Amino acid sequence: MKKILILSSFVFSGFAFAQEIKPILEQEGNLVKATYYYENGKIQQQGFFKEGKLEGQWVSYDENGNKKSIGEYSNGEKSGKWLFWNDKSLSEVDYSKSRIEKIKSWKEDAVVNK
Repeated sequence: MKKILILSSFVFSGFAFAQEIKPILEQEGNLVKATYYYENGKIQQQGFFKEGKLEGQWVSYDENGNKKSIGEYSNGEKSGKWLFWNDKSLSEVDYSKSRIEKIKSWKEDAVVNK
């Protein structure tokens, strides 16, 4: 399960740069808000950059607009609690300096701690 979450994290990060549709970038104070889109026009992911590094909350969606993941970056590193949704489960992953500290998963009324 841990390997799947790590792989999905890389996929999440990689999608931001693998698209053909150009992102929309908007200045918000000292941050740049980035919104990436699917070819169908729906939002793929949205978050912020500060001085070229990922910063603050990032949210990822599937092509139907359903939330896939939500988490925080601090100075380009994953931090705090991240949530990952898929068809039948929810996983909560605690990060510290982009390293997984703890994983908790819920699958159809069952809780799995790792």
